[in-house]
Amino acid sequence: MKAVAVQTFGDPGGLAVVERPDPRPGPGEVVITTEAIGVGGVDALIRRGDLAAYGFEAGHVPGGEVAGVVTALGEGVDESWAGTRVWAFTGLGGGYAEQALVNAATLVPLPPGVSPVDAVTVAGSGVVAHFGLRHARFAPGESVLVRGAAGGIGVLAVQLAAHTGTVAVTTSSPERGARLRTLGATHVLDRSGAGPGGYDVVIDIVAGEELPSFFAKLNAGGRLVAVGAVAGPPPARLVAEMFAAFRKSLSFATFSADTVSTEDRRAFAGELLAATGRGEVDAVVHDVLPLAHATLAHRQLDAGEVFGRIALVPA
Repeated sequence: MKAVAVQTFGDPGGLAVVERPDPRPGPGEVVITTEAIGVGGVDALIRRGDLAAYGFEAGHVPGGEVAGVVTALGEGVDESWAGTRVWAFTGLGGGYAEQALVNAATLVPLPPGVSPVDAVTVAGSGVVAHFGLRHARFAPGESVLVRGAAGGIGVLAVQLAAHTGTVAVTTSSPERGARLRTLGATHVLDRSGAGPGGYDVVIDIVAGEELPSFFAKLNAGGRLVAVGAVAGPPPARLVAEMFAAFRKSLSFATFSADTVSTEDRRAFAGELLAATGRGEVDAVVHDVLPLAHATLAHRQLDAGEVFGRIALVPA
């Protein structure tokens, strides 16, 4: 089968199409013949080499979620899954391929009217957004600022939070701000967050050098939760700036979907896909590209051009 692997870490040019053996499922596993593959910020972090400490090596196939048809079953897997169109979480790799090997416990059947591209646009990002908001204890009537709201996670965080409270966003242009307003944002700030503060929660997908400045946007008792780090880790001054606002009792936390149980992740992904099928959640697709054009997808990510999510499809 064809797959896309990181041959050299760094620039998107380090991605290359390679031939790999067709996967064979072990006990509790299935093979999905992919019809759509989600392209996420963590894929770019891995490709750049920013997560080298986690043991990624040359030849790694990125891709954390896929949608397609179950075409092979391992021992112990319910036979009813055979031939079913599903969404599945693949972990931190293995998705950029014509076939993906996944744990059957992560499978979610696609509801009627939800395409494979829609599925990889909303499910993985929506899981991070939902459980990130829950980690922040975001409650009805509160206000949230979503930093980096135009990406896949941000777009879902805006839509989900809009059902509960007031949603502000940071973004890079008035045009993007207008699009975010249609998804539920009530206030639009520029990328730096310039403007008044007064938020109960900040959901931060960006991190990087400017993260500490967003403590000033929080109300007393406010919570800032980093659910991504597309601009890299925050600076060492983060703790000092928190302590400078000691009397406000602020909280800082990180959140990874790895801390959510497989069953909880699967259950919410199913709810979100059903809501998408009913038209209650928008799947914001930036682009659909052939698998062989994964390099182009990553160049768009690095350039900050993506609004929503990119999906790859096998030729």
